[in-house]
Amino acid sequence: MRIILQRVERASVTVSDVVVGEIQEPGLLALVGITHDDADAEIAKLAERTWNLRLLDGEKSCADEAAPILAVSQFTLYGDVRKGRRPSWSKAAPGPVSEPLFNQYVSALRGMGARVETGRFGADMKVELVNDGPFTVVLDSEDLL
Repeated sequence: MRIILQRVERASVTVSDVVVGEIQEPGLLALVGITHDDADAEIAKLAERTWNLRLLDGEKSCADEAAPILAVSQFTLYGDVRKGRRPSWSKAAPGPVSEPLFNQYVSALRGMGARVETGRFGADMKVELVNDGPFTVVLDSEDLL
């Protein structure tokens, strides 16, 4: 599992000109990619890291500030561009595998008390954000081993 966390002033996701998820206050945008061997243990650990990492202003976490999180599925985080001119998506888990794991990540965050908004899984989404800093970090399940 790979997550790009961006500290934002606000962020939203639009599908077919309809806002399907948004946060209107400082928090995090989490772009979430799932690979084939991700499982419950990785999901729980990365949800806990997302909620508790001190990434907000003043070295506070979302847990400290009750700050919202906008979670958006993004299979392209597992794009492989080492060969040719066209990315390979073979490392990204297919929708039937990744959608339940993405939903589990969101549920794990909510279970810790997070206010989580989401995009729409598998849709053509337009993501707008005001990055605060800019401040962006990468969480990867491979780094948890």
